[in-house]
Amino acid sequence: MRGKDPFIGRDILNGQFKILQKIGTGGMGSVYKAAQTDMNREVAIKILHPKLAGRKDLTSRFRREARAMSQLTHPHTVKVFMYGELEDDGSLYIVMEMLEGKNLNQTVRREGPLAVERAIPILTSVCGALQEAHDIGIVHRDLKPENIFLCKQGGLTDYAKVLDFGLAKVTEAQMRPGSIILTQEGMVFGTPEFMSPEQAQGQTLDARSDIYSLAIILYEALTGKLPFHAKTPMEYIQKHVMQTPIPLGERVEGKTFPPGLWEVIQKAIAKSPADRWQTATEFGEALMPFGAGSHSNSGLPSQPSFPPQDDRNAEGAQAKTDEGSAPAGQQLPVGLLVGVAAVFLIVGVVAAILVMRFMAG
Repeated sequence: MRGKDPFIGRDILNGQFKILQKIGTGGMGSVYKAAQTDMNREVAIKILHPKLAGRKDLTSRFRREARAMSQLTHPHTVKVFMYGELEDDGSLYIVMEMLEGKNLNQTVRREGPLAVERAIPILTSVCGALQEAHDIGIVHRDLKPENIFLCKQGGLTDYAKVLDFGLAKVTEAQMRPGSIILTQEGMVFGTPEFMSPEQAQGQTLDARSDIYSLAIILYEALTGKLPFHAKTPMEYIQKHVMQTPIPLGERVEGKTFPPGLWEVIQKAIAKSPADRWQTATEFGEALMPFGAGSHSNSGLPSQPSFPPQDDRNAEGAQAKTDEGSAPAGQQLPVGLLVGVAAVFLIVGVVAAILVMRFMAG
């Protein structure tokens, strides 16, 4: 029989908060509902598992999530009020707004695929939240339905909030002295079912990787299925890299979609980042005609504020000018493409297995 959670019923931060109950738990920490009496409100407090306090890599990841989220003010990103270390035992914490509702995964599992008119406004509002993050050099890197929370706010239903920037990639300008860089080229982090091809291969990522992941989320929200037939995480990694997705209209027998919607999604999940929508705003603007919402409540900026990425200079990476590279816009021969992808895939799969075992431990 498990003992009582030591945080429940506890007053923390000089009595500012009283922890009431646990509302969620994960590999890195637990989330609690807490009362903030002076403000007459309830908040959510995420606390890193005390047993992980000595792991510099994980504490750095936790701090990174707090710092990334504290810089974001978009209405469709969960608000962070404060973060730091508890005074008595040094446990790391993040105090966030309390949300009531269900995440997108729970919603689709319980209610079935969403109507286009319902799904599109949700996803365009997420595009707005991502645009703000991308504008200041933050790439989420772990977008999945569980990290899109649907709640009621201001009389609105299905109000989306983007959660969990624990794997966010930040530019050097966002780093603090002493921060540990958690990933390096060749390592694979994230959720295989929603990884971009470049993420699955451990390559340098930019905003367009998030756009790919978001389009996969939309595809699943509309069909209840992913765009590939696969049974294991490793199969999904392989198919993201090498296989053409199943067209939206062919995924569920008898289900139809508005003309042109598949073309918008298909562009977002192109294998090459250069062939995708180049900003979250562009993707959101392309989706809007298919939704019931108007531009005024989409959460998108009126004009794209994040310039298209230059592939030769993304994240400061040097251009790859190896002899034999294909000119821009030209497809590589299929045999060569498969061979190159297979090499990257083997490296990515091995790295993914190691990382998954590391995170599970």
